Amino acid sequence: MNGPGLRQAGSPLSESSLSAPGTKSRLRRLLSPEWDFWVIRLALFGSSVGLCFALRPSNFQALPAAGLGFFIAMVILLAELRLRHAEISGLIGGAIGVVLGLFVSLLITLVVSRTAEPETAKSFIEFASLISLGYLGLVIGSRRGREMRTAASPEQAIVAAPATAGSLMKLVDTSVLIDGRIVDICETHFLDGSLGLPRFVLHELQMVADSSDSLKRQRGRRGLEVLQRMQKMPGLEIRVLDDDVSGTAGVDQKLVELARRTGSKIVTNDYNLNKVARVQNIPVLNINELANAMKPAVLPGESMRVLVLREGKEPSQGVAYLDDGTMVVVDGARRLINRTVDIVVTSVHQTPAGKMIFGRLDERSDSGSVRAAAATAAGARAESAIGGNGHGLRTARPETSAPIDPASANPYPGTEPL
Repeated sequence: MNGPGLRQAGSPLSESSLSAPGTKSRLRRLLSPEWDFWVIRLALFGSSVGLCFALRPSNFQALPAAGLGFFIAMVILLAELRLRHAEISGLIGGAIGVVLGLFVSLLITLVVSRTAEPETAKSFIEFASLISLGYLGLVIGSRRGREMRTAASPEQAIVAAPATAGSLMKLVDTSVLIDGRIVDICETHFLDGSLGLPRFVLHELQMVADSSDSLKRQRGRRGLEVLQRMQKMPGLEIRVLDDDVSGTAGVDQKLVELARRTGSKIVTNDYNLNKVARVQNIPVLNINELANAMKPAVLPGESMRVLVLREGKEPSQGVAYLDDGTMVVVDGARRLINRTVDIVVTSVHQTPAGKMIFGRLDERSDSGSVRAAAATAAGARAESAIGGNGHGLRTARPETSAPIDPASANPYPGTEPL
C-alpha cells in the first residue's frame, strides 16, 4: 500500500503538482524552442546515419557507412552553429559568391571535358575547381556583403564609427571618485564615452561612506556625490559592471584583472595601482599625472611672487604654494612668513608626488621690503615696550617758569585786547 506522500506510477499529474514552481520551470525548459532545435538536430543525425547505413555509398561496410553519415551530420551541425551568428548581409553575399563560384566551376568543367586528358585528371580538375571556387565565393561574398551594406547606409557607418572608437571602456577607481577632479575633466569633454564602474568598486565606496571615521565618511559621501553628478552629464555613460573576478580579494587586484580581460583602461589616482597596472601593460589614465602635465613650465632664472606660509626644513627656508598646489621652497624667507615676496627660481625638481620649485629672494626688489619689514618689526617692539610701562609715559613738554597773568590773558586768540 502506498504511503500518503507516494503516488502510483503512471498516474496523471495532479493540478497541485503542476502548479508547483519547480514543475512549471521544468515544463518551460522542456517546451522551449531550444529543445525543439535539439530534437531537429537529433533527427538530422539519425536520418544521416540511417541513410548512409542503408545505402552504403562507395561499397562501404555497415559501420564505416554509419560513421560517414555521422561525419556528414557533424559538418552540417557545425555549419549551422557558425551561420546562426552571421549577419543577413553576410549570408546574402556568401550565397551570391557560392553561386558565382559554382558557375565558374561549371565553365571550367565544360572546357576540361573537351580536352584529351585522362578521365582521372579531368575528375580531379572538376572536383578541385568545384571545391576551391565554391569556398572562395563563400568567403569573399560574405565579407563583401557586409562592406556593401555599410556603403549603402552611410548614416549607420557614421554612427558605428564612434561606437567602435569608444568601445575601449575606461574602468573607474575609488580614488578618482573621492578625489573629485574627474568631474571637471568630464565637463570639459576631455574624458567622455563609456566609463565602467565595477560593482566591487561601488561596494568599496559605499563602505567608505558608511565608515565610523568622520573623515572617511565625508570622503565616501563626496565620492557618491561626484558619481551622481557624472551620471547626469550628457554624452557620458556610466555603466555599472556586475563582472566579478574570483580568486582575488583586493579591489586593486580585481580591477587590474578585469581590465586585462576586457582590454580596458584604468582611471585612477593610486600610485601603487598605477605602477602595478603598467607592469602588466595595462593602459592607465592617472589624474595626478594629467595635473602635473598641465602645470605651467617654470625655468631657472624666472621671477615670481609668492606668499610664504610656513617654515621649511632648513633653518633659513620658507615654504610657499602656487595656485595649483606646487610647493615652492624659498631660501632665506624664514623671517618673512605671512608676507608676499619676489623670488628668483634657482631649480625645478620633478618628484613622484609632483613638482617642487626652489628659489631665493630677489634682492633687487625685496631689499626695500625687507628693510621696511625690519623697521616695522622694530617699531612694533618699541611700542609694545612703551605700552607695557604701566605709568603712561608721555613726551616731556617745556613749561614756562613765570605764572601767567589772568588779566593779561587773551581769551580770544587772534584779537588785540582793548
